[in-house]
Amino acid sequence: MVTYECKQCGMAVNATCAKCDAPLVNGSLKLDDNSEVQISECPNGHGKIKSPMCCGEDMSCATN
Repeated sequence: MVTYECKQCGMAVNATCAKCDAPLVNGSLKLDDNSEVQISECPNGHGKIKSPMCCGEDMSCATN
């Protein structure tokens, strides 16, 4: 399961898909300018999200 953590305050969030309750898996999305954004996505194809925010910054997720 993907766990996002705030580097400033230590708050952590586990993410699951609301449609099928599957734990989201870590991934990345390449943008038009060739930069990459860390995302989490449903392993059953229900969609993907960008990392949540806390303390005004994106929360980070350990990559495996």
